[in-house]
Amino acid sequence: MTEASSETRSVVIEREFAFPAERLWRALTQPHLIEEWLMKNDFKPSVGHRFNLRGEWGGVLDCEVLTIEPQKRLAYTWNFSHEDAAFDLKSVVTFTLTPTGAGTHLRVEQAGFSPTQKQAYGGAHAGWKQFLAKLDEVLARGD
Repeated sequence: MTEASSETRSVVIEREFAFPAERLWRALTQPHLIEEWLMKNDFKPSVGHRFNLRGEWGGVLDCEVLTIEPQKRLAYTWNFSHEDAAFDLKSVVTFTLTPTGAGTHLRVEQAGFSPTQKQAYGGAHAGWKQFLAKLDEVLARGD
């Protein structure tokens, strides 16, 4: 078996939030808040915890928590099994929080798109922008 090109692409979205890292961290790690801005889930902030994200579109993402650095960094796998290789995705999403004078800078990186997954890559780029707009609404509400 030969391995296809190991070159992968990443979607990176960076955004400044006018809220402290503690508040942003809460929205990234509490299941009821994650559901409001991302998807239904059974997330637990524990390295090694396997969970699912369930999209309104009917898809289920298989995930596993890889990194937890409270108020700094969160990473988990973001895998979607599909019979079409263009959509069969094994990726890692990493959230990096950096306090700023005005709030918190959030960097979201989803790494692992193959060069042949142009549609999935484009969909992820648009999707993360929408997710972060919803995240901003959740943060502004101030639960």
